[in-house]
Amino acid sequence: MGTPGSSFRRRLLIESLTVLAADARTQTAWLDRHGVAADEIALDFDHAFRTAEVLVADGRIADGAVADLREIDAILSGMSGGENADRWTRAALATDAGWVRARRLARRVLVAEQGEWRQPLPEITVVR
Repeated sequence: MGTPGSSFRRRLLIESLTVLAADARTQTAWLDRHGVAADEIALDFDHAFRTAEVLVADGRIADGAVADLREIDAILSGMSGGENADRWTRAALATDAGWVRARRLARRVLVAEQGEWRQPLPEITVVR
């Protein structure tokens, strides 16, 4: 079922959603542990989201998940730009309405795909 890389792409999507779904305190600890900024959460999602249609075609995620993934993408894209720099702080993770909405949608997709939204947060390797 699926192409050879579809398992890897699915894992990337699930891992990006896992970080996005985590509560703000857990997200902040994850960012600190890896020494990255809050926008890394959105960047990881963006990379994984680009493969969503392929994952649906390969039968690796439900077609119904794509609408929620698109909404997450629209929320995060709408938060971009210099005028929104305050939305990309660690403090904003807990208070910004966009982060709250994206978190809720990520949890919904994870429950649909995994049966549970609480997953261990992935380890990442940061190349500097």
